Amino acid sequence: MRPPEIAALRASDCRLSEAGWGELILAGSRPEVGSGWTDDGQSFEERGLKRRARTATRSVPIPPVLTAMLCEHKERYGVAEDGRLFRAAQGGRVRSTEYCDLWDAARVKALSEEEAGTPLADVPYSLRHAGVSLWINSGVDPIEVARRAGHSLTVLFRFYAKILRGQQSRANHLIEQGLNGG
Repeated sequence: MRPPEIAALRASDCRLSEAGWGELILAGSRPEVGSGWTDDGQSFEERGLKRRARTATRSVPIPPVLTAMLCEHKERYGVAEDGRLFRAAQGGRVRSTEYCDLWDAARVKALSEEEAGTPLADVPYSLRHAGVSLWINSGVDPIEVARRAGHSLTVLFRFYAKILRGQQSRANHLIEQGLNGG
């Protein structure tokens, strides 16, 4: 998910089971734009999904580990009055400065000192790139990867083609399998 999609995620958008795969029905985003750029003086706007009709949705299956984490989060913290799943301590929107500070602290704790001194996972958006890269490297059909990520195939290959390089032996194996009848 993009950070503005996470900010807009409501409990009603989540199909969570106690065990097994879940599903998120992404329906909007809440990008942080600054109060000077909005009509109502808020620091964010309610928008549709990026490059889609205002009422468009995107279904994203989520693995059991994430389903369990979201169930635990909802149980522990509840939801905001408007149904949003993630909120600040006082109920408002989690500001980018707050989650960037938390990201920086988590990054230092999770990475080695050497890794922390590099650009590795230097911004929260890195999680999105890591997820898409994992799907591609796991062999998920690129059309499905693009659909889940909310990309076109053109965008997917423009930004992620570099991770596909160096996989000639894997490609050769798959082709040979196909030629030999599977």
